[in-house]
Amino acid sequence: MLRALHIRDFVIVDQAELSFEAGFTVFSGETGAGKSILIDALSLALGGRGDPTLVREGASRTDISAVFEAPPAAADWLAEQSLDGPEIILRRVIDTQGRSKAYINGQPATLTQLRDLGTLLVDIHGQHAHQSLLEPTQQRALLDTQGGHAEQARAVEQAWTAWRNAQAALQNAQSRAADQTALTERLTQDVAFLDELAPQPEEWPELCTRQSRLAHAQALLAGAHQAIEALDGESGSAAQALRAAHQALQALVRHDPGLAEHCQSMESAQILCSETVSGLNAYVDRLELDPDALAQAEARMSRLFEAARRFHIEPEELPQHHETLRTQLQQIEAGHDLQALTQACERAEGDYQARAKALSTARQTTAERLSAQVTEAMQTLSMEGGTFRIETAPCKPSAHGLESVEFLVSGHAGVTPRPLSRIASGGELARISLALSVIASQAARVPTLIFDEVDAGIGGAVAEVIGRLLHQLGQRHQVLCVTHLPQVAACASHHFQVSKTTHQGHTASAIRNLSDDRRVDEIARMLGGLKMTTATRDHAREMLKLSAV
Repeated sequence: MLRALHIRDFVIVDQAELSFEAGFTVFSGETGAGKSILIDALSLALGGRGDPTLVREGASRTDISAVFEAPPAAADWLAEQSLDGPEIILRRVIDTQGRSKAYINGQPATLTQLRDLGTLLVDIHGQHAHQSLLEPTQQRALLDTQGGHAEQARAVEQAWTAWRNAQAALQNAQSRAADQTALTERLTQDVAFLDELAPQPEEWPELCTRQSRLAHAQALLAGAHQAIEALDGESGSAAQALRAAHQALQALVRHDPGLAEHCQSMESAQILCSETVSGLNAYVDRLELDPDALAQAEARMSRLFEAARRFHIEPEELPQHHETLRTQLQQIEAGHDLQALTQACERAEGDYQARAKALSTARQTTAERLSAQVTEAMQTLSMEGGTFRIETAPCKPSAHGLESVEFLVSGHAGVTPRPLSRIASGGELARISLALSVIASQAARVPTLIFDEVDAGIGGAVAEVIGRLLHQLGQRHQVLCVTHLPQVAACASHHFQVSKTTHQGHTASAIRNLSDDRRVDEIARMLGGLKMTTATRDHAREMLKLSAV
């Protein structure tokens, strides 16, 4: 549960250090004093949206910290995130430039982490929550949340998306079938042409080299023979000159050993010359004048070149283009398998229908149970004889299932229930909203529940009933409530007063935990306004006394 809330430079709050206990706690104060600011500050620490306007005027940043005891679910979440500790400390800092920083147990965190952890700690019912009951989407969401089948609803939505995608793939294949027939024919011809041609990787550069060698074979032979003659001919050859030079140096080495190095170099030159002559002779033996081979090479080059011109690419790109066309043809042929696409669509529809029907059954069960619970609660909220009914009507399949969800209500006995949006007054709507909130919260697993003026539009004896409901709820949860009703405030175990002061043009909000005597004065103020009398104080004492029974 929430143990402490530290607020600094937030809206009109300079600084506040609040400690909380278990049970039912209320916040009261004059209109505009900043009661809901506390809820806004806590929402910020829980990952709510923030902006620079929240920083108190004249300050550089706002700093909010909330300290919680860790319930088991939150402790497990913290352990998974490696953020565990003896308690939970959430901190949020926003400066005047709109820069935001978030921390969990002193470690930097993302807003998503704050929100995920916050859902395990606190459930906030806003002061305008009853207005959302008029929206069909919210009615459906509340039913799914209360019934614990939100996961089923998400699975139905995913199955719907899969079904729609399968339908789109089938329709797309059917609509493109005629156009793709011509494309398939063209690809089939091109692939068959290239299959017959069979271009190979690296074939083109190798073929170009071979053709050049065959085309210039005569010149190559003549040049090779000329080189052999120059290197090792019968007269005046390089080999003869090298042998003579080597012999001359050998004769001189005994007179000057320094010539030995040059003598060795000359010997190496003789060996290299001999190896070159040997290699050239082998080259001449291999090289043939082969007009037929030349004609074949040139014919192959011509076919490859013409094929490249057909596809507007370079000849060396033909093997890769061949593979690309083959892959495209395979993909189109697979896409043309209308039978497979039809079967996939049928499977997706079957999966959707099965999940949606299971959700329909779960919703109907929850609708009956919740209808009875809210109807029972209405009898104590000055709506005797009234009924509440959740109607689930079949509708066209959608991402939300096979039925529409609508809340119906009758405020009096003998009146046919009608849509909530048409007949409920503001007060009735607020009371039904509160009943739903209390019933839903009884099943909630979060330890802390916050009600921000959800009792708006309610007064009299009904307010006392609401106060007792919240007090009972406080036996199972920590309940914090911002209220303007003295009947509700009197039922609380703990009471904070929020006040606003202005000094030298500076407005500030202050919060204090009330002692019993000051609590009497605050409830008397709530009963009779600014002017308190002995009668209003006596009335306040009586209310506190009765609520404690």
